[in-house]
Amino acid sequence: MRIPSVTLLASTVLSATASARFLIYADQYHPTRPTSPEDRAGIDHVVLAFAVSNDTTSYQPKVPISTIRSEFPNAKVMIAVGGWGDDAGFFQISQTDASIQQFAKDVAAMLTRTGADGVDIDWEYPAGNGQDYKQVPNSEKVYQIDAFPKVLAATRLAIGDKLLSIAAPGKKGDMIAYTPENGPKIWKSVDYINVMSYDLMNRRDDVTKHHTSVAGSEEAIQNYLAIGAPPEKINLGFAYYAKYFTTQGDCGSSPLGCPIVLAEDPVTGKDLLTSGAWTFEKVNMVPADTSNLTVSTDGTCGAEAGKKCANACCSQYNSCGTTAEFCNGSCQHAFGIGCTDADVAGSWQSALKNGVTDEQAGGKYYFDAENRLFWTWDTTELISRKFEAIVKKYKLGGVMAWSLGEDTYDWSHIRTMGAEVAKLDGNTTPFTTRYPVEPAPIYGSPKDLAGSPAKGLKSPLKGLKSPLNNLVVPVPRLNNLLPRSDAGEQSKRQLLARETGIIAARAPAPGAPNSLPTPAAL
Repeated sequence: MRIPSVTLLASTVLSATASARFLIYADQYHPTRPTSPEDRAGIDHVVLAFAVSNDTTSYQPKVPISTIRSEFPNAKVMIAVGGWGDDAGFFQISQTDASIQQFAKDVAAMLTRTGADGVDIDWEYPAGNGQDYKQVPNSEKVYQIDAFPKVLAATRLAIGDKLLSIAAPGKKGDMIAYTPENGPKIWKSVDYINVMSYDLMNRRDDVTKHHTSVAGSEEAIQNYLAIGAPPEKINLGFAYYAKYFTTQGDCGSSPLGCPIVLAEDPVTGKDLLTSGAWTFEKVNMVPADTSNLTVSTDGTCGAEAGKKCANACCSQYNSCGTTAEFCNGSCQHAFGIGCTDADVAGSWQSALKNGVTDEQAGGKYYFDAENRLFWTWDTTELISRKFEAIVKKYKLGGVMAWSLGEDTYDWSHIRTMGAEVAKLDGNTTPFTTRYPVEPAPIYGSPKDLAGSPAKGLKSPLKGLKSPLNNLVVPVPRLNNLLPRSDAGEQSKRQLLARETGIIAARAPAPGAPNSLPTPAAL
């Protein structure tokens, strides 16, 4: 079956993409948005993150779409579904004809209800290597290699002329479902391929390297081009955060390729808090001002509270305490006493002052010998290099970034990308065809899925059974990545940070997010 009405879009909606795109994610945990038009110039797609994959029916954006449209008047507003850690939802969705069709139907209804212009499928990752890879091995997800393009095809049919994009892994090892055979099935369903060409080092690695660089990003793009991805559909990804890793010893003579300490539990995959991410937000980019702090009497602490703990650690939750939960793992040294981990905030200030540019690879790094911390990040100069060396060279359709509220210090990364996008107009490959799309065959029964435990699934998706539903991983939240909350809520909110792979307890309340970003953000 073909879709005549959709076929007509090939020469209308899509041919307009000869101008380079600037797509940016806006997550609810970093809600600050630029107020000056100059700081949002060039952004033409805003993707609100995240709706939970198996409960899109209850999703409501934290910021009304009408508000986003008023601030970004020329932008398409999309909704991202999934995110790092949303494994159980996609596990459920991908198993049967009924579950795939229900997902597509629910997504279409969500777009109609919210008035959004499209959806971004942020499945990290189809066929394995997700947050749950220790609990559910890749061998139990082989069926998702075939399921992934079918989910996209069903979604495309359901949403009609709305936009459909995917967040695609930057590391080749995570591209399990992105096979040469699958490529054509994937590309024909989607408008954009948002390549997460960052987090190229994560806590599953054992030696230091750039988490993002010109060379690493180019390799990520080449991996997609090699399996036939149309360059005009590809958006090169940028990250508005640095990452740090604890090394085993002194790496002063060779900071790159230096062994790191174990960063995740080899049995459970739990974050061991020896690594993390640091956003380019105001609170993280300037030294802590401790000159006018008051002693906390209500258990809250930190820069935003303007308080310090009298005889306790100030945790990453901005709360005072004396146990390991408070004193280890991004403990805020400037706002209490007794921290047992490295002073990450102080180390970052040293990195900003003394960072080294790897001219050959095109990445920024710094090794803090005192704290044995290796830092890696992107600068505005390296962003510009990526445009010349990758976007222009391969005539990509555009760029994307995670995330809007993580560049609040001076909006310099956003402004640089906006300026570079303006230079690209007319240089990208015109978008000529996507449709018609033949609907891919979808599973007719659980027996079609070799080794897939589909028994017991129900539809609609909300409440579907899954071996992951009872998985609880009680881990802390990094205060530099996640939102500050009122003091009474600090101990309640264990949410997932995309940049570090932190996961919330499974089976969240209806409508509550169970993942924070994306990338793979380990």
